[in-house]
Amino acid sequence: MKALQFSRHGKPDVLEYTDVATPDIDNGTALVKIHAASVNPSDVKNVAGAFSHTVLPRIPGRDFSGVVEQGPADWLGAEVWGTGGDVGFSRDGTHAEYIKVPIAALARKPAALSHEQASAIGVNFVVAWLGTMDYAQLREGETIAVIGAGGGVGGAVTQIAKSLGCRVIGINEKPVDPQSPAGRRIDAFVTFDEHTIANVRDIDGLGNGVDVVYDCVGGIAFETALGLAKRRGRVVEISAVGHRRVEFDLIDFYHNETQLLGADSAKLGVAESAPLMQAITQSFDRGYFEAPVIAHRYTLAQGQAAYEAVARGTSGRVVIVP
Repeated sequence: MKALQFSRHGKPDVLEYTDVATPDIDNGTALVKIHAASVNPSDVKNVAGAFSHTVLPRIPGRDFSGVVEQGPADWLGAEVWGTGGDVGFSRDGTHAEYIKVPIAALARKPAALSHEQASAIGVNFVVAWLGTMDYAQLREGETIAVIGAGGGVGGAVTQIAKSLGCRVIGINEKPVDPQSPAGRRIDAFVTFDEHTIANVRDIDGLGNGVDVVYDCVGGIAFETALGLAKRRGRVVEISAVGHRRVEFDLIDFYHNETQLLGADSAKLGVAESAPLMQAITQSFDRGYFEAPVIAHRYTLAQGQAAYEAVARGTSGRVVIVP
């Protein structure tokens, strides 16, 4: 089969478009023909050498959507999707014509989505779901502030929160496109700057802060995130932009009884991610969620260009269609 593969770390030009053996399956695995696979910033960082647990040579790529070609009889021909913190790192990934996955990793893709749309969901929605639903346990009627609402994870958090009937305060360096799925769901927007905390607390009913802060930025945004939480509020951190070490007033922190939560979807393998993907499928098929905009499509042979587009920070999602 054709695949993208890297044998050393570096810029996207280390990716080779090459022939590799199509995986053989056993009783515990299935072979999925990939119809589309998105390129995430973490895929670019993986090729660059940001993850010490990556085993080379490796086919990168975390997210996919496709059709089961070999495996259990009741799965043959099924349209499936998936993601995983091991995929593209310790096991070969999705930027290929086929992928071998454990049977436990199989999850039916939403019927409402095309393969391209479905392939652009995994990482963003899984870490968003993990932080909002599993860890912060966001509830109907609560208010959530989303720092980095204009990004992929922030947009997913916004959709999940609105599906629960929550009030969403979007925080971003620049306004979120009002026609985007996130932009249509944000109740109030605040620019991320030195006045963010005061501006959020000036919003009607938020003088004491918000119930949940989902901080997709971290690092430079960490103190802002803590300052937005009301008493016994929950703060979710998933990143560390700018710097990984932070300082904060510990007395203020424990007086406020703030709950600080870290969420890392990379800790979930492709099989562990499947139950979350199944839950997300239901919300898409019920019309609660919208697919992100697909900005660029590439073939496998154009893989380097796909990675370069993501490295440049293009708006919208980048998808490889084998």
